[in-house]
Amino acid sequence: MIQLIASDLDGTILQNDAQTVSPRMLELIMELKQKGIRFAAASGRQYSNLRLLFEPIKDEISYIAENGSLCIHKGQVLSRGIIERELGLEILDSVKEYGKCDCFLSCESGGYMDSGNTAFIRHMTEVVKFDIRQVESLKDIHEPFLKIAVCSFSGTRDMAPFFKERFRGRINVVTSGNLWVDFIAPGANKGTALSNLLAHLDIQAKDCIAFGDQYNDVEMLQLAGASYAMSNAAPGIAYYSTYVTDSVEEVLEDLAASVDKEIRG
Repeated sequence: MIQLIASDLDGTILQNDAQTVSPRMLELIMELKQKGIRFAAASGRQYSNLRLLFEPIKDEISYIAENGSLCIHKGQVLSRGIIERELGLEILDSVKEYGKCDCFLSCESGGYMDSGNTAFIRHMTEVVKFDIRQVESLKDIHEPFLKIAVCSFSGTRDMAPFFKERFRGRINVVTSGNLWVDFIAPGANKGTALSNLLAHLDIQAKDCIAFGDQYNDVEMLQLAGASYAMSNAAPGIAYYSTYVTDSVEEVLEDLAASVDKEIRG
């Protein structure tokens, strides 16, 4: 019996660069919750931004934010991953060295950027609508670092190998969508966060469904009893999933119908 659904957002629920969750998806989440199936939003986005996306039902779901660095259920932080400060400062130096990208620093209180790139600033504040404070230098931030995210509007093809090679074995470096490379604390990922949530809710992994489209979803897809890679996912993601789908909504529609059928009979 399925008891929990965990889904990525960008490229999964949010297709074709969409920035709003469809009303039908929100309805399905609530329909399934009434049938005893919970929902967790699992994304590289920050917690406050996820709550904004799910505004009408924001207190009815759980959250795996910052690519697994923060797991929250009913306002309670179940787990957090912290990047060791010295390593974080080294990453910030490497971002400046690479030069062809912009950086966003995630902390539990919100996010920070020190970019002067107007296109990036507009993207973060007007398109994805993150909670962001502009600072002179990210090195001036003394809150614990949850995640460091690097964006290039030309894509991750050149950027990802540079950072993965530089920090191999020291920190998780993953692509997140088509524009981002994320640095995540060792041991923090969507899979470990989902495991913590399942344990808190006393749900077994076999009773969970997960959806994703990028390599930052792999651990979550592998953990869930059934998993779906999107048909337009990054190359190789389908290898880690049970099924492939064009639409999360369609799968949830089928699940809701199946549960109804079981109840009737």
